[in-house]
Amino acid sequence: MKTHVKALVVGGGAVGTSIAYHLARHGWDEVMLLERDELTSGSTWHAAGLLPYFNMSYATTHIHDYSIRFYKTLEAETGLNAGFSVVGNLRMAQSKARMDEYLLYATTAETCDVPFEWLTPSEIKARWPLLRTEDLEGAIYHPTDGYINPADVTMAMAKGARQRGVTIERKWQVDGYEWTGAEWRVSVSKMVEKGGNLVPSEETAVITAEHVVTATGNHAQRTARMLGIKIPAIPVEHQYIVTEPDPALVAYRREGGGEHPVLRDADAKWYVREERGGWILGPYERNAPARFEYGVPDSFRADLFPLDLERIEEEYMSMIHRIPSSEEVGLKDDYNGPICYTPDGNPLIGPAPGLRNMWLAEGFSFGITAAGGAGEYLAQMMVAGEAEIDMASLDPKRYGDWMTTDYAARKNEEAYEHVYILHHPDEERPACRPLRTAPVYDRQKARGAQFGQVNGWERPNYYGSAEAEEDFDHAARSFRRGGWWDYARTEAEAIRNGVGLIDATAFTKHLVKGPGAAAFMDWFTCNRLPKTGRINLTYALTGAGTTRTEYTVVRLAEDSFYLVSAGAWTGYDGDYLRKAAEDRREELGWIEVQDVTTQWGVFAVAGPKSRDLLGALVKDADPATVLSNKRFPWLSCRDIELGMVPVRAIRVAYTGELGWELHHPIEMQTHLWDRLMEAGEPLGLKLVGARAQNWLRQEKSYRAFGHELGRDATPLEADLPRFVDLSKEFHGKAEMQAKGIRSRCVTVLIDGPSDADPWGREALYLGDGTRVGRLTSGGYSVAFGKSIGMGYVRPDLAKAGQALQVRMLGQLWDAVVTEDSPYDPENARIRQDG
Repeated sequence: MKTHVKALVVGGGAVGTSIAYHLARHGWDEVMLLERDELTSGSTWHAAGLLPYFNMSYATTHIHDYSIRFYKTLEAETGLNAGFSVVGNLRMAQSKARMDEYLLYATTAETCDVPFEWLTPSEIKARWPLLRTEDLEGAIYHPTDGYINPADVTMAMAKGARQRGVTIERKWQVDGYEWTGAEWRVSVSKMVEKGGNLVPSEETAVITAEHVVTATGNHAQRTARMLGIKIPAIPVEHQYIVTEPDPALVAYRREGGGEHPVLRDADAKWYVREERGGWILGPYERNAPARFEYGVPDSFRADLFPLDLERIEEEYMSMIHRIPSSEEVGLKDDYNGPICYTPDGNPLIGPAPGLRNMWLAEGFSFGITAAGGAGEYLAQMMVAGEAEIDMASLDPKRYGDWMTTDYAARKNEEAYEHVYILHHPDEERPACRPLRTAPVYDRQKARGAQFGQVNGWERPNYYGSAEAEEDFDHAARSFRRGGWWDYARTEAEAIRNGVGLIDATAFTKHLVKGPGAAAFMDWFTCNRLPKTGRINLTYALTGAGTTRTEYTVVRLAEDSFYLVSAGAWTGYDGDYLRKAAEDRREELGWIEVQDVTTQWGVFAVAGPKSRDLLGALVKDADPATVLSNKRFPWLSCRDIELGMVPVRAIRVAYTGELGWELHHPIEMQTHLWDRLMEAGEPLGLKLVGARAQNWLRQEKSYRAFGHELGRDATPLEADLPRFVDLSKEFHGKAEMQAKGIRSRCVTVLIDGPSDADPWGREALYLGDGTRVGRLTSGGYSVAFGKSIGMGYVRPDLAKAGQALQVRMLGQLWDAVVTEDSPYDPENARIRQDG
């Protein structure tokens, strides 16, 4: 066995073999894959092998699309048939709300070039007469996917990997990882059979590897312990049953009927496909338990759990309703095995937190579907430094150190249960909440706050009635304008016309200081550094020149900087920042990086009356001028006192109105809140949630990370040249310039339907039907009285007045590109003196 390789892949399931294959395909020599048992012996062996396109995530849709296309090429390359049955995928809808979900999903499919068709109930019945369709609203049909044999596709990828020089070693278990500062030393043991179990032998070895990828599936918790990190990938039981042959199905096929597509009745929470004249039923039922929370027992190999038929009785009966001929068919086989999940149901793909050259590919609940694409895009990240699509939404660091085993297990059970729940774009899932709360949480709740969860934090999305029922927010959800829409509109109007308060405590906050801090920040970010007491907006780039993170930088002193970034990305931002600082310390001097997120609460006050609100509380020798433009200009920071609370006030507003962010000691938050409420009452102070803020920032064309800003576009493509100082050298500059302008970010106003707004995933067209871009944000504009959105189009179309069309709810609606910052383009309201 080799003892030194460039890349070591740990795990021989579909995901691991795909990664090894693609690393070799991208030109890396000396790639080795280790499997503790036999290839496919994990979840791969009992997977149903379905290949569904359907996914609301832009990145995951690309991953699934790559897999489906890639698997069709394997036989020509390797000579092995991967067992791909391209029968299509029919996703049925029993309600108009479900059809709305499919219409929204279809916009993502459009932007990723995924083929689909719409079918009416009568069209479904004409094609597949065994199905009951009178209670359906319709269906979306993907003709190019289907199902595959998991073992066959894994073996085909393994053969393809070997043909490209990959070494595959079976029956070797990893026992430990050690980072030397330059490479990984991986301790391994040869596994042997003993009494039906697989146990380590006395034969051991140490493999040195420049890079390690873990694709350990159900064993992710063992991997996490060895690496000293947290990986929220824990298996959940998934059971499916195989029936005896159905005489009606056998007769239908004998008479020339084609194989049924994979059937999905999302409202009934199951999938069904043909299997040797019978049916496979796979339900996603309630109360499926998490397993192996602390690791897989040594005795568990290619094993299964006892079937719990009572748990899936409702889904079984609904299959009989949909396929009446299945009622008299007996059961032939049953499977109940572990399938790994994560709290949001998406896999963990990318660099491990805190570690160098350690890559995770864990938590694949749809591992066969995602394996091919995961291998391709992870290989791009490892070999080229960045993938061609933005992989941030799948980054392992989207969960911070606050995450515990119990949290992961309970959220993973919820994710399993929610596979077929209506995925409203305004969905907020309830498990494990509230967990991280600001001190004023109870005060907000008493005033009708309806919360969303961001990085574990409870953050008000909007404020409904204080007397609302406990499940009001769930009832308010919709694919159109939900029950929360009027509340958000009122909140947005209050900021435009009066004064509002937004809780931004969840913001990520870092302190960067030390002798090397100024030189580091100048290299790390693309904008010029602010002077002491001033702020600027800037971006940290990837090595490929795209946008890695957006920061508001406050310069506290010559060698001290306070960085504010998006609340959802604390671990993601912090890991990148710390590693970059470590890389430059020897050259630039000591650089200290502190995560101070939980030390500071943040209230944002904004609106024409915001100065009046703060003026009623501020303590100063000259209170009449302390908030004036002369003493406190726009884009500056001052330490002020509001009553008895010392506040780091920043004159900036994400809403585009006169406003301040009030960064305050978290332990004084309730006192500050109470004083602000008292002072705000005569001014008509309105509490405002994140949804109204999202609308308002689009009226100002303020880009948001994870939407307009990401690792697939540069700041120049985001049309932000004013925040890029090309006179200096900074990380990613040359790569950014080399990319040029492939597309450009624009703001559009939309004459859309009267009951719906875009969600930020819709396709953009010219009048002749040419698709020219996609939205990345969407909402409603109170200033213009119509829908608004932001997104990317061909560079030649990024000009004010350009007519476009946007697809919403299956129809094309007229839209027009506006000037940047269509609301108050001169920033007169933000700069207002007083």
